[in-house]
Amino acid sequence: MKQLLLVMNPCSGKKRANRCLAEIIAIFNRADYNVTAHMTACRADATNIVAQRGREFDLIVCIGGDGTFNEVISGVMQAELDLPLGYIPAGSTNDFANSLGIPKDILKAARDIVEGSPQNLDIGRFNDRYFSYVASFGAFTRASYATAQSAKNSLGHLAYILSSIREIPAIRSQRLRFTLADGTVLTDDYIFGAVSNSTSVAGVLTLSPELVDMRDGLFELMLLRKPRSPLEMSDCVLALTTQDYHSPMLTLVSSSRIEIEAPADMPWTLDGEKEEGRERCVAENLHNAIRVIINKP
Repeated sequence: MKQLLLVMNPCSGKKRANRCLAEIIAIFNRADYNVTAHMTACRADATNIVAQRGREFDLIVCIGGDGTFNEVISGVMQAELDLPLGYIPAGSTNDFANSLGIPKDILKAARDIVEGSPQNLDIGRFNDRYFSYVASFGAFTRASYATAQSAKNSLGHLAYILSSIREIPAIRSQRLRFTLADGTVLTDDYIFGAVSNSTSVAGVLTLSPELVDMRDGLFELMLLRKPRSPLEMSDCVLALTTQDYHSPMLTLVSSSRIEIEAPADMPWTLDGEKEEGRERCVAENLHNAIRVIINKP
């Protein structure tokens, strides 16, 4: 039998996957996989188990939210593994899975891993850490790591929305400078920014699928400049909710590498997990760095 490492965060989302664990394992057993299950117990646990034992397996499957999948990817990259990855989204928002069209139904996602095929996908490196789909700062991003797990479990996606709304009155702009791979420089006071490879960011903001290709070696850089009046604040919200990328409040460009000069005390969010700020940061697109199993219709 082929060997499968199942890495599961038992606290993700509303713990829906916990009730399905036996059937998930049975689905993989019927597909001729011998399953070794590992329940994460602390931060970076998934990274450590994948890095230490990943070479023993033919397939690694993650059950959890974006943060757990981030840890699995980090383990794969640290150990330089060339293994297909399966993802069963069980978190509160699941931005990465939504962008790939991975179903929210736990058992359907498991069956899709058995029936699908590996697809090459880009990921990002932010200084010395990896991210699967986004590195962001400012408005809306703090909600992903500051919202209590109990609120995420009871309210799900609504918890992020409520936390984001509460942030708006306290939004403080930051002066940043971005240098793209082609030498273009962008400098302004921004209230939000995201280096992303996804159609969904923080469960609140969206990009059109026509603009995002998760295999093209490019990031999408979205920046919202500081509104100088209530009318401009309204324009910010309208631009994001209607996906009006021509708004004067919004900058949207693509680049394979982005050098960033930012306040050292400004925190970032990588796939929903907090990252301490630095004066100089570099976001690099790692083209086709991982293989994720997707079952296309």
